Order: sequence, then structure tokens, then C-alpha cells
Amino acid sequence: MADPRGFLTHRERQERPYRPVPVRILDFKDVHLRQDEAVVSTQASRCMDCGVPFCHAGCPLGNLIPEWNDLVYRGDWDRAVHRLHATNTLPEVTGRICPAPCEASCVLGINQQPVTIKQVELAVADHAFDVDMLTPVVPARKNGRTVAVVGSGPAGLAAAQQLTRAGYTVVVYEKENRPGGLLRYGIPDFKLEKDLIDRRLEQLRAEGTRFRTGVEIGEDITWDELRRRFDAVVVATGAPVARDLPIPGRGLDGIHLAMDYLVPVNRQQAGDVEEVPVDARGRHVVILGGGDTGADCLGTAHRQGAASVTTLAIGRRPPEERPAHQPWPTVPTLFEVSSAHAEGGERTFLASTVRFLGDENGRVRALVVAETEYLPDGTRGPKAGTEREIPADLVLLALGFTGAETGQLTEQTRAEAPRGLPTRDATYMTAEPGVFVCGDAGRGASLVVWAIAEGRATAAAVDAWLTGQTRLDAPVAPTDRGIVLQ
Repeated sequence: MADPRGFLTHRERQERPYRPVPVRILDFKDVHLRQDEAVVSTQASRCMDCGVPFCHAGCPLGNLIPEWNDLVYRGDWDRAVHRLHATNTLPEVTGRICPAPCEASCVLGINQQPVTIKQVELAVADHAFDVDMLTPVVPARKNGRTVAVVGSGPAGLAAAQQLTRAGYTVVVYEKENRPGGLLRYGIPDFKLEKDLIDRRLEQLRAEGTRFRTGVEIGEDITWDELRRRFDAVVVATGAPVARDLPIPGRGLDGIHLAMDYLVPVNRQQAGDVEEVPVDARGRHVVILGGGDTGADCLGTAHRQGAASVTTLAIGRRPPEERPAHQPWPTVPTLFEVSSAHAEGGERTFLASTVRFLGDENGRVRALVVAETEYLPDGTRGPKAGTEREIPADLVLLALGFTGAETGQLTEQTRAEAPRGLPTRDATYMTAEPGVFVCGDAGRGASLVVWAIAEGRATAAAVDAWLTGQTRLDAPVAPTDRGIVLQ
């Protein structure tokens, strides 16, 4: 594929350029600059004729990576768009926010820097937008069957589009005032500008997918009533239940869950509200949690004008190079510097928060933290005698998510959720016949590429259940132990 000697001629990766830090922290626009197509073509030429493209297995969608790398290298961008959309519903999203497990599996990555797969994908997706190639794919005829999709995040949108194109009448229910789910309300604009979502929604609507916003299933319409109205129901509500930190002082003012901070800011940027309930301007901010959500809080605090920002991670600082116990083609845990980290702030590892301290007005003023100690039994906790105070008047808890909101689903249907996630079989169906679960709602908080893959696979499962067969793409089966290609 591509240039047979490209990986020898062009040995270095060339990353997407960034806007200067002093400029980009003044707004919420994309932190990146557009990469020149000639550079993208050169980077695509590094894709080897490796025989067995392990990048396919690294990608839950099974993206045809060598094929569109070759097309980009040859300048055939339009065909590259078609090959990319053959497996990926939202490449303009994955090209921006996916952590690219495909690159960890790249054969070139065994002894060189892997191919810039994610950047090539984004360039192809942007080309589709530039030349207006998001042509609606309208089914030749409707099949007379109806499907409700609950949730309009990446899993819900992927399932809805596949089913609509297969001839189903699909209605997507969203409890918020705009579709997009986590993509719209959970991810800051500097990582994912929302006009991208709107452009894709235009395509879905033109294809026939219907959207009903401001409707909460379980409250406005019960789950059992929804099931009676439709031939099948797809649950794609995500895993929004946040992990809290029940330690002394948790009830003090100024301590907030990350999403209670990020979501209103996204609403403000969309023009839905003028003021936000939590503003970091002039405050000393401490973020607990070193993952993507913590980085989103960090970048948002910079843009609001925080006096200082400190990120505390309970674990060890990851290595900068692939460790021996995570060999190729596994996805290694590495130390990463996101765009938000490059903008400033302090990062501290091995920091266990012991308690919060408040002032006379009941507002948080500091955290007591201790060095994290790893014990022989594999557990970890604060090391005695290492406690210290960190001043803070705003604390954001970005500690991950524990599961889906399943109470009303299990009360109003026969679905079961013994561990915070609806139980489902190999076809994504719950104990309630005709009710399917996909994305984070079924597997727990995970990657956007997994959500899209499961949305597409669930659409195929619904089609097969209702008609006895399917021609829809089914890239993955539900498993927590790796990728299963079908």
C-alpha cells in the first residue's frame, strides 16, 4: 500500500500543528491548525505493505486503514472518503478525539514511529466536509418497521443512521434540547467544535432519521410504553453516573463533579445560557483525576482565567515509552501531554486526597493529600506521615464514571442491571425482548470509537432480530476482553 519505500524515505511523524498557547486560551475554538494536504499525503505514504495490517484489529470499527492511506498518497481523496465512511459513521469525530488504538497496533510502530493514522483519517473527513460529500443515503423504500433510539451520542447516532439506511423508520429521543449527547455537552469546543455535529445531523435528518429532543424516557414516556410503540428499542444513553469521593469535607461549597462544571460551559458556548454556575476565574483550582475529563476541566479553567490549576493523579506517572509488559500490538499506558497540559498548570502523581478543609463560610479552602503507597496485596492508599495541604477554592472531581442510569429501565421493563449496566447477550439484547443496549450504556465508559462500533453492530443485531438476516456492517461483538471481528 502507498509508497513501498515511504516508511524508509520519511521516517519521522509530522504531527498536526497547534495554534499558539497565548492565542488559543483566549477562546474555545479548535486548538489545532489545519494540516496541509501535501504533508498528510507524505505521512500516508509511510503506510507499509505489511501483509497483515494489525491496525485493523487495533480499531474496533475495523477501518480500512491501508486502503485510504494508499488513496490519500495517490491524491484520490474522494475515493478515500468513501472507503472511510464504509466502516465509520463519524470520522470527523474520531479523527479529533479518538486516542487512536490503531496507531499502537501499526506494524511500523515495532521499531519506528507509527503512521499518523488518526491525522490522515481527519484530513479525509475534513475533505468530505469541504467538497460537500456528506450526501444523504436515502433508502429506496421503507420496510414498515419502527425503531426507537434512546440517546443521541455517538452510539445512538451510529445505530440510527444504519437502521434508517436499511429502511426502518427511526426516531431518536434525546432528553437535552439539542442532539449530540456526550459529543455536544461533555466535550469542550476546543477539542470538538459543535458545527461538526450539526453538519452530520443534517445528513441524518435528510436520510429520514427523526429527532425528538427534550424528551426523557422513563419520565415523559415510560420504557414499557416506548417498547409497545416501536418494534425495537435501542438504549444508547451512555454511562453518565460519575464516581464521587466520599471523604471528610465533601459537602463543602466549591467541590463539584466534572460534568457539573463542563456541561454548563458548553451550553454557554452554544448561546443557551449567559452565565455558568461554576466559574474558575481568579480561583485556585485543583482537579482530581488525570484522564481525559480532567484535561477537559484543565483547558476550560485556563480559558476562564483561573489563578492556578493543579491536577492530582492517585497513580504513578506513566512511562514515556512502551513498557516491556505492554508489548506491541497492545495499547500501552504512556505519559501523555494533551493540548490542555501544554497550556499550563501543575501535574502531580502519587497523590491521594485524604480530606477537604473549609473556611468559616463553609467553602473549601484546601485539600489534605498524602503520597500514594502501593501495598503488597495490590491495594493502594495514603502513606502515613506524608500529608500536606494544597490551597484550593475550587475542586473538580474527574474520577471517571461508574455506570448507566438504569433505575427506571429495570423498573419498567424486564431488563436487569446487577452491576450498574444493563445485562445483554451476544446480540446486545437485554432480558426484555426487543430492547437492545449499546455503547457506554452497555460496556461502561469507554472510547468514542467503541461507541460507534457498538452502535453499528447493534443496528445489525436489530435488523437480524426483526427480519431474520442482515446486510448491515457488524464490526464487533460485546466483549470486555478485546476486539472480536465478525
